[in-house]
Amino acid sequence: MVSPIELQPSSKTIEDVDETIKPKLKPLHWDKVRASSDREMVWDQLRSSSFKLNEEMMETLFVVNTPNPKPNQTTPRSVIPSPNQENRVLDPKKAQNIAILLRALNVTIEEVCEALLEGNTDTLGTELLESLLKMAPTKEEERKLKEYKDDSLNKLGHAEKFLRAVLDVPFAFKRVNAMLYITNFESEVEYLKRSFQTLEAACEELRSSRMFLKLLEAVLKTGNRMNVGTNRGDAHAFKLDTLLKLVDVKGADGKTTLLHFVVQEIIRTEGARLSGINQTPNFISSEDAKCRKLGLQVVSGLSSEFANVKKAAAMDSDVLSSDVAKLSKGIENINDVVQLNETMGVDETRQKFSDAMKRFMKMAEEEICRIQAHESVALSLVKEITEYFHGNSAKEEAHPFRIFMVVRDFLSVLDRVCKEVGMINERTIVSSAHKFPVPVNPTLPQVFSGPNARKQCSSSDDESASS
Repeated sequence: MVSPIELQPSSKTIEDVDETIKPKLKPLHWDKVRASSDREMVWDQLRSSSFKLNEEMMETLFVVNTPNPKPNQTTPRSVIPSPNQENRVLDPKKAQNIAILLRALNVTIEEVCEALLEGNTDTLGTELLESLLKMAPTKEEERKLKEYKDDSLNKLGHAEKFLRAVLDVPFAFKRVNAMLYITNFESEVEYLKRSFQTLEAACEELRSSRMFLKLLEAVLKTGNRMNVGTNRGDAHAFKLDTLLKLVDVKGADGKTTLLHFVVQEIIRTEGARLSGINQTPNFISSEDAKCRKLGLQVVSGLSSEFANVKKAAAMDSDVLSSDVAKLSKGIENINDVVQLNETMGVDETRQKFSDAMKRFMKMAEEEICRIQAHESVALSLVKEITEYFHGNSAKEEAHPFRIFMVVRDFLSVLDRVCKEVGMINERTIVSSAHKFPVPVNPTLPQVFSGPNARKQCSSSDDESASS
């Protein structure tokens, strides 16, 4: 039995001997699979003894009766080619792929050629045009295909006949490229519009968010308090990268970070503001715990408030600029094709192609001008918002959209910390229900009840006010 796995060199001599003894059977054409030594394959599970082959029956059914020609005989060249004489120009795999594409697209040679000559993009559509580009022959293949004239076309396979007919259309694949640009133009324009709108909305979100401003204020005050007595103290602003460093500063328990503390402080003040309750900074009542829950909802909502910021963080300014440039370049390519078409003289078909291309170019040029203006506005707003937060240091940014990336990464950390703080506060509510005073934040010292409690709270308030 012939195995689909290539035999090892050591077994070839046995195979050669077998072939001289056993009758020759009709061939089975398949693509052999090369056995892999570095991974397990299904063929590893097969056992040669698991299946017995009735070779006598096979030989009876599939033996080749035609005698082999002698070595010195030459086979006369047939006028009508047999199947193995077809596909003499294209690589067999490429010819097969083209044939599959043509069957899937269900289109005739005549329809394709007529649409290419007239510039009719509606007839062909994006999928077919993309498929045509994949079929484009190399220069050598094109030269060989053009050597076949009308009287010899029957020698070609189906895929080659198709390509040969397409090549009869002047500069066919330049037409395909131009028409594919036209079919994709609207979706490309819409994509760029949405991208620039997202950038503008992201800038507005950063600029107008009250909660983000509150968070920056809390971080600035907390940081200045921690940096008292150092050259880092008394700061008036900081780069947003600082937000990512808050989780690196850990409290005495080794778990609670500076961001946990900042979030707890904000939710305490926000909860009190929303509920109108006068909160105490160091220990918590049942009502205060509910206020904190309310404040936590506001802080954790920042992530959804910055939906466009997160989208903008995934964008690449170079790619966007390149896409806009490609739109302009595409118009130039179409204009080149129109000029080529007109140098070939004037007839009805060529006129149809030129008219179709010129109508599109007039519309597209106006649309591209609007896109370029939109791009300019969006990038200016991004530059402004970066300077809005980073001042002159905005010039040091290597990536124009980096500000969005930093905020997105921070929001990811903030979401996690908000969940952890929520769990801490849930335990606090349970503890307060049993009348056990619990610290607002695990890093803060315990506050004991008794005659010194009021004094301790008072001194803590004084310190907060002074800081």
